[in-house]
Amino acid sequence: MHPQFDPDGGSARVGPGAGLVRAHIVVMGVSGCGKSAVGERLAQRLGLPLVEGDAFHPPANIAKMRAGLPLTDQDRAGWLARLGQELRNLPEGAVLACSALKRSYRNGLRAAVPELRFVYLALTPEQSLERVATRDGHFYPPSLVASQFEALQDPTGEAGVVAVDGALPLPQVVVQTLSGLARTGLSGFNIP
Repeated sequence: MHPQFDPDGGSARVGPGAGLVRAHIVVMGVSGCGKSAVGERLAQRLGLPLVEGDAFHPPANIAKMRAGLPLTDQDRAGWLARLGQELRNLPEGAVLACSALKRSYRNGLRAAVPELRFVYLALTPEQSLERVATRDGHFYPPSLVASQFEALQDPTGEAGVVAVDGALPLPQVVVQTLSGLARTGLSGFNIP
């Protein structure tokens, strides 16, 4: 199943719902790093629903980004609170695709859901720009890539964070993600 973008901020959960694993995982990183693709594969492998963070941006945020204006902390506050609530509404677990660029954003999500894990898909600015410039039908313009790196506070070393090279082929990213998550001590976590 593929998530559908809902500009009105409606539900954008997909997946089987009967989890093989009870865990809440955020796949994070800058634009173009592969959050949605990795999140979808991870959700399928773990039997968890996928929550596509972009689908929960309010229309004003979408319009601002389409116009080439970066979001502020204030713009993101309501969006992040809504994503935290979405995770709480899925007590059996979920995979969330969300940029979560700043430590304060991640801490807000952690406050909403205990034992939250993050998968950080690392890319260089050049790799991100190339990917964003070549994707079709997304509201996020290449001109905003630099602002993502200005906002990014590298989560490597934070508790419960798995860092993976987002430039690797998708199957390798998924394997490294699963191995890394197993090492974070998730209760009952087994690679299916």
